Amino acid sequence: MKTKNQELTAQEKFVRRHKRHRKQITSCRFLLLVFFLVFWEISADTGLIDSFFFSSPSRVVMLFMEMCMDYTIFFHIGITLWETVISFLLVFLISLLTATLLWYSSRLSEVLEPYLVILNSLPKSALAPLFIVWLGTGTTTIIVAGISVALFGSIISFYSGFKQCDREKITLIYTLGGNNRDAFHKVVLPSSIPVLLSTTKVNIGLSLVGVIIGEFLAARRGLGYLIIYGSQVFQLNLVITSVILLCIIAMGLYKGTQLIERKIKKHMNL
Repeated sequence: MKTKNQELTAQEKFVRRHKRHRKQITSCRFLLLVFFLVFWEISADTGLIDSFFFSSPSRVVMLFMEMCMDYTIFFHIGITLWETVISFLLVFLISLLTATLLWYSSRLSEVLEPYLVILNSLPKSALAPLFIVWLGTGTTTIIVAGISVALFGSIISFYSGFKQCDREKITLIYTLGGNNRDAFHKVVLPSSIPVLLSTTKVNIGLSLVGVIIGEFLAARRGLGYLIIYGSQVFQLNLVITSVILLCIIAMGLYKGTQLIERKIKKHMNL
């Protein structure tokens, strides 16, 4: 049998291997990004690609610094972030409320489930022109567009998570004299937290996608507007700069929700 010191040593070796692996992955990611940026810059400078259409890292940085000087870039980033966060929060609240109602009423879920599947499969960009006609141009239309992209899939995921909970525990609640409300709050909702958290991580990205679709059609501010404006006046440096900023924002939002997920799971010992 292994002694306690030997087991501790084996555990330390495992932790070290895991940390070394993570460092290697991080280093590879960083080197891949550096290689891409260097290759992009050299290709633009040597004429391998047309810098007018593809820009270059140096041109992107210069344009970003120019826009930082007059604070316009921070204004547009702030607008897009605010619209995304509002859309994301509304998606979560509406999805949770709707999925709860569907769980409480099996007849309602049987009636609405096919419609939810159809609406989730519908290309949301097709709805954007209707939103403009119904709501006009402005922030409300953009937020509704952001909600429409993530809402129906989120409802389906939440409801599926509620249905997959342990039926024996629910039966036990009923046996002990509990009702549907007790079963939901003590069994269904706690057991569905991992599903809610994983769906939430997806929703933050989908909300951003919906907001950008809305800004393409109905905005005079925001990163989506900058992309459309830049393409119309052939300022492709502006387009690529905005796209890169969107990538950074998407990564930041995902990492933020991932951090919240870890803290919640740690707090609840999941």
